[in-house]
Amino acid sequence: MNPFSSGTRLRDMIRAIRACKTAAEERAVIRKECAAIRASIDENDHDYRHRNLAKLMFIHMLGYPTHFGQMECLKLIASAGFPEKRIGYLGLMLLLDERQEVLMLVTNSLKQDLNHSNQYIVGLALCALGNICSAEMARDLAPEVERLLQFRDPNIRKKAALCSIRIIRKVPDLAENFVNPAASLLKEKHHGVMITGVQLCTELCKHSSEALEYFRKKSTEAMVKTLKDLVNSPYAPEYDIAGITDPFLHIRMLRFLRVLGQGDADASDCMNDILAQVATKTESNKNSGNAILYECVETIMSIEDSGGLRVLAINILGRFLSNRDNNIRYVALNMLMKAITVDAQAVQRHRTTILECVKDSDASIRKRALDLVYLLVNESNVKPLTKELIEFLEVADQEFKGDLTAKICSIVAKYSPEKIWYIDQMLKVLSEAGNFVKDEVWHALIVVISNASDLHGYTVRALYRAFQRSSEQESLLRVAVWCTGEYGDMLVNNIGMLDIEDPIVVTESDAVDVAETAIKRIGSDLTTKAMGMIALLKLSSRFPSCSERINNSIVQYKGSLVLELQQRSIEFNSIIASHQKMRSVLVERMPVLDEATFIGKRAGSMTGSVSTSNAAAINLPNGVSKSSAPLVDLLDLSSDDVPVPSSSGGGFIQDLLGLDLSAAPEKSGSNPTPISGTDVLLDLLSIGTSPPAQSTASATDILSNQEKSPTSQLDGLSSLSSLSANKPSAAVSSPTIDLLGGLSPNLASADENGSVYPSIVAYESGSLRITFDFSKTAGSPQTTLILATFKNLSPNSYTNFIFQAAVPKFLQLHLDSASASTLPGSGNGSITQSLRVTNSQYGKKHLVMRLRIAYKVDDKDVLEEGQVSNFPRNL
Repeated sequence: MNPFSSGTRLRDMIRAIRACKTAAEERAVIRKECAAIRASIDENDHDYRHRNLAKLMFIHMLGYPTHFGQMECLKLIASAGFPEKRIGYLGLMLLLDERQEVLMLVTNSLKQDLNHSNQYIVGLALCALGNICSAEMARDLAPEVERLLQFRDPNIRKKAALCSIRIIRKVPDLAENFVNPAASLLKEKHHGVMITGVQLCTELCKHSSEALEYFRKKSTEAMVKTLKDLVNSPYAPEYDIAGITDPFLHIRMLRFLRVLGQGDADASDCMNDILAQVATKTESNKNSGNAILYECVETIMSIEDSGGLRVLAINILGRFLSNRDNNIRYVALNMLMKAITVDAQAVQRHRTTILECVKDSDASIRKRALDLVYLLVNESNVKPLTKELIEFLEVADQEFKGDLTAKICSIVAKYSPEKIWYIDQMLKVLSEAGNFVKDEVWHALIVVISNASDLHGYTVRALYRAFQRSSEQESLLRVAVWCTGEYGDMLVNNIGMLDIEDPIVVTESDAVDVAETAIKRIGSDLTTKAMGMIALLKLSSRFPSCSERINNSIVQYKGSLVLELQQRSIEFNSIIASHQKMRSVLVERMPVLDEATFIGKRAGSMTGSVSTSNAAAINLPNGVSKSSAPLVDLLDLSSDDVPVPSSSGGGFIQDLLGLDLSAAPEKSGSNPTPISGTDVLLDLLSIGTSPPAQSTASATDILSNQEKSPTSQLDGLSSLSSLSANKPSAAVSSPTIDLLGGLSPNLASADENGSVYPSIVAYESGSLRITFDFSKTAGSPQTTLILATFKNLSPNSYTNFIFQAAVPKFLQLHLDSASASTLPGSGNGSITQSLRVTNSQYGKKHLVMRLRIAYKVDDKDVLEEGQVSNFPRNL
């Protein structure tokens, strides 16, 4: 016989496939066998049809396509013999599913077999229907299944109950038809029928509120009695598992009671006694007993119950935590997390055991136990729990330190009873796992330290001690450097000593060593080095004897490839070497940081950033105003949180430098001339003077719009390092120095009150410059008219030019149409567009605007975006 003919036995084909040494050989064998089966199907070979289908099922399980054999399943199902039907139904359940249309052809055969006189054929049909039943088949065959729930043979009743569950899930509207037959199954003595009947009743209660009420009234007491008989039943070898009679039926009945008792006090009272009996009599030394106890606890925690039974349930979970099986401990931790919302006091009794689970070797148990400990913390136990967690932090695995550190920091911040305890605990965390601490945590610590004026000396000494032990922790180094820069004199002189601490001997050189470590350590990042340089600048004023050493350390970064460090080095060297009179004012201690403002900014920083794609085509009309919601969302201008500096540039500089500029000296023979803050600042820096109105606004913009590091207010001076101008004569006006555009024409406008509004370069890239000219309407100071001028600095012309702007909620923006849509190249022409901005909080908040420019170059879409925050402050 041909080894690959349709008559090959299944076992021979399996041997041939297993004998293949490569995947290619296996595919060849499968291909030949499938070809032989197709030939047999085409010849309508009745003798080997069942054998061919058996081989197709094996081929299907290997992952090869077998769709060509689906009709053979239907032919075998339609045959009269039981062996053929058995193979046919098995192939139907394996090769087909409810989504295939060919399944509709088998509905009639199923209906005939459900009414067959042979109970085994009825069982085959029920088994197939319970596995692949679709909604259409459920509606057609539900009456037959309902009738079979009363069949004489228990195996048929059991299969009919399972099939009914599938029908109810597919068509919940049919649930009411099965209520009475399902209730009769609860009275069965046969455990197989009983367990399926309980499952069917549970499913009915989930899909029908009427069925739930029916079973609560009719079946609760009967169910309790049945469970009691099962618990107290004598040894039955056919149902016994590890000394427990039918634990599977136990579990199903407990789940059914949970559904009946949830939300119903009467039903819950009825089952209290039996639940207590199950909880106390079931042995927990076997897995089957633990499964029953777990379901019992689930039921107790779900029903309407008094506290006593819940305490018993939580104690069972406490015993689970002492079990050596990791699975049992894990499910116990999960259940305790649910139970803590019901009875937190009972869970608190097992706190010690839960803390031991945090130290478990299994990672999943550690994480779940840590989550549970976090929920257990309150004002009364925060200190002992935090102590335990920090002690474990010292020996915890590296991969677990991140989660543990985050939880400890959250606990300390949320439940801290006093600031000194908060600072102590955070220093311990930073010393042990500072590299795992997020930036928000040490930012918050600095805010707390800033507000605790009576603890400044204690904190800086504690940080110095911690730094000596754990200088490799990045976050600890940052906080230590910041505090040393602010309170270095308190460290050296032992100012603000508390009774609980011992004095330490720290020289000025030792304090400088802390800041130098930050900038010289190889592993320090840019933020740490920048903070270290600021601390050194501050210490140069507090410790004049170390000023030369500090300057030498700072000068080393003049040639740094990192622009931030290079800029700071040049500026700070200039302050130390040339501006010693103003240095002490510039490096005064930071003002107290407002905790409420920090919390608000921290919450705002959690919002996701918006990313835009330069490749996206822009088809929006020119001149979209703020009322366009998508644009506002895109530009993230839905917040009114705009920084509000002082009302004038001079006032801002006075605040920065701490100078009183209210009075100005009079020159002989001339009228009194007020001295602006900018003139004083430029004079202090030996830069020279500039035109009174224009330069004042320009320098003010420089100072107020410079982005500052959270650790320093000195960065605004960086832009002044490029200002240089000779004193102009009285008759000739000199050009204004523009940060973005170099030397720009002296363009300024004034209103009827004499207020000057200098022109600004609102945006500039390598190829585009946007200039804003300002004016005011008479009698309406809150309204500003802006003339935007666009110039193309590249040699290529820009077509389809579109300008859009968006402003915060307190501003109203109106854009007129642009003068043209094509912008010539090489600066040979320009486009103008008028804007009108109304400030509803004029005098309190200043103008701020985001820009978006879209155009085409060589048929390519280009998108540019920017923000304008250097508006004149008197607008």
